[in-house]
Amino acid sequence: MRKRTLAREAAIQVLYQLDLRGEEILDELDKLLHHLLAEGDPDPAVRQFARDLVTGCWAHRAELDARIRSIAENWDLARMATVDRNILRLAVYELLFGSGVPPKVAINEAIDLAKRFSTADSGAFVNGILDRIHSERAREAGEQDGS
Repeated sequence: MRKRTLAREAAIQVLYQLDLRGEEILDELDKLLHHLLAEGDPDPAVRQFARDLVTGCWAHRAELDARIRSIAENWDLARMATVDRNILRLAVYELLFGSGVPPKVAINEAIDLAKRFSTADSGAFVNGILDRIHSERAREAGEQDGS
């Protein structure tokens, strides 16, 4: 498995716990990531990437949630499966704040995470929302460029 994929998987697991248990687990973030990544890849760069994803998503979650809410018509974030909500946050974070990842890669990684960690329908659900967010963002960028 690729290093960034491993980091995203660990980040999703931590974000899921954060969503359920609250910020107190941030105090244990390095320990959690060490445990989650110990078997897959002990590379410190992988752990750091996962850490950056978790802290970035958590710090920007109000903005991420607002963006998701604007696209996910008829879906209250609180009604979404916790894992789907956090996969969306992670992917939208990568789309908005970058990490050197092309948008299509971020979207495909999110779809794969949804298929692995959630329901059979989650991949299509995540894909639909992320595709609309990406299209909207591309349109906004075009308008800013004067296109």
